[in-house]
Amino acid sequence: MTRFIDLPALAQLVQQVGVPRFISELAQTIQNDFLRWEDFDKSPRLASHSQLGVIELMPVADAERYAFKYVNGHPGNTARGLPTVMAFGVLAEVSTGYPLLLSELTLTTAFRTAATSAMAARALARPGSRRMALIGNGAQSEFQALAFHHLVGIDEISVYDLDPKATDKLVRNLAAYPTLRVRRATSVADAVRGADIVTTVTADKTRAAILTAEMIEPGVHINGVGGDCPGKTELHPEVLRGARVFVEYEPQTRVEGDIQQMAADFPVVDLWRVLAGTAEGRQSDAQVTVFDSVGFALEDFSALSYVYRLACAHGVGRDVDLVPTADDPKDLFRFTSSAPAPVALRRVA
Repeated sequence: MTRFIDLPALAQLVQQVGVPRFISELAQTIQNDFLRWEDFDKSPRLASHSQLGVIELMPVADAERYAFKYVNGHPGNTARGLPTVMAFGVLAEVSTGYPLLLSELTLTTAFRTAATSAMAARALARPGSRRMALIGNGAQSEFQALAFHHLVGIDEISVYDLDPKATDKLVRNLAAYPTLRVRRATSVADAVRGADIVTTVTADKTRAAILTAEMIEPGVHINGVGGDCPGKTELHPEVLRGARVFVEYEPQTRVEGDIQQMAADFPVVDLWRVLAGTAEGRQSDAQVTVFDSVGFALEDFSALSYVYRLACAHGVGRDVDLVPTADDPKDLFRFTSSAPAPVALRRVA
C-alpha cells in the first residue's frame, strides 16, 4: 500500500520531533544526497507558464527510488486566500514503479528550501556569522529565520517587507523563539547594513533589483531564494559581477535564477562540488558569495525520503489503495464490478 501524508499528518510529524530537529535532519539528508550527486538521473524541471504564474513538475531518480514534485507559483494567490506556492509529491520504487509515498509538499517545501539555504551558508558564509537581513517576510520567512538560527548560529535578524502586515506576522511567529532577536528595518538598505548574511525571499514575478551593488558590504553572503523562474530576479547584475556565485543545477539556474541576466559564459560554481571538497567555496573573508537558489528536484527527493522514513518510524499517516494490487494483476476490469473480487494488498515497508 501507499503511505499518504496530508498536511495534518505532516504537521503532526513536525510537532512530534520539533522544528529544530526536523530542519537539522532534513538538511543532513539533503547534504548526504548532494554528496552522491552523480548517482542521480537529473533534468531541469518542466514548467508551464501563464500570465498569472507557473506550474512545474520536478523529477529525479537514483538506482532505487524515483521522486517527483508538482508545484505552482502564483504571486496573486494570496488575494484569493490561497498560498503562493502549493505542492505535492510522490516517492516510488525504481524496480517496480510502485508508489511508496504520496505526500503534501507545501509545508515540506518551505522546510526543504530553508534547510538547503542553511546547508549552503554553512559552506559559504564567513565563520562566526551572527547577523542576517531577511528581505521578504512572507510564507517562507519564518523557516529561513529558524534554519539559519539553529543550523548556522544567526542570533539577530533585521527584517523588511513592503507589506507591514507580513512583517507583523513574522515578528509574531518568531516571538516563540526568544534566543533569536528580531529588528524591524525601515528599508532594504537599512536591513542589510552590517549583515553577515542577506536572504532575499520575495514573491513578485518581476525582473527586480532588490539588492544593488552599493548595499553590499565586503564579505557578505547572499542567499538569493526568490529569483526562481524566467523573468523573476532579485539581484542587480552588478551584485553578481562582484561576487563568487554558486548554483544547485546549472542548466536550470541559467534559465530561472538571478544569473539569467548574465551572459551564458558567466562563471558559476556547483554547490555539490564545494560540499564534496572538489571546488573552492569562499576564498577570503572579504569575498562576496551568492547562493543563486532556485530549488532543485534532488532536494525534494531528499525531503520525500526523509518524510517517508519519519512517517514509518512514528506511525504517522495512513496507507491507501492508490494503485490496484490483486491476485490476478492482469484482471483490472474486475474493479468495475459492483462486487469486485477481494484484493490481495501488499504492505510496503
